[in-house]
Amino acid sequence: MVRGNPTKGVKQFREVARDRYITNAEYQALYSIAPPVVQIAMELAYLCCTRQADVLEMKKSQFMEEGILIKKSKTSVAQIKAWTPRLEKTIQQAAALPLKKGMSSIYVIHQESGSIYTRDGFNSRWMKTKQEAKAKFPELDFNFTFHDLKAKGISDLSGNLYEKQAISGHKNMEQTARLQQKN
Repeated sequence: MVRGNPTKGVKQFREVARDRYITNAEYQALYSIAPPVVQIAMELAYLCCTRQADVLEMKKSQFMEEGILIKKSKTSVAQIKAWTPRLEKTIQQAAALPLKKGMSSIYVIHQESGSIYTRDGFNSRWMKTKQEAKAKFPELDFNFTFHDLKAKGISDLSGNLYEKQAISGHKNMEQTARLQQKN
């Protein structure tokens, strides 16, 4: 129907890759003032090297003897994140999240009604926590995203690039290598 390519001559928009590494001091400061829901989400994203959607949608049925079975929502890669004392402590903290009387939840991170946190609902808590951290710790930079927690988790792992790629669920080495350059 069209005689020529209507996009010919249009420059493609190139995104600039993020190169923000969250320092341990920044992480600890934010964690120290965060409400339990944000603390748990931070730890799960960092320890499991996973995205916000996978953290918020995590169900108790994903717990296995070996660890937590996570099927990455973006890549459909299924992995078991092995239990560590820190991960076990985080799950215990999640089990203590308040529920209204007579309510239960299938989700690890849940509202008092037992329902899942929406992305917007959680993000409002995340942003409020970052604002409070900026006020309490003005010497630190909290200009990072929740997704940067996954990158920090991957960057902080010991091991070579191939091992980190396997843990991260990245489909190619270039994605993992970009994270290496942040650290």
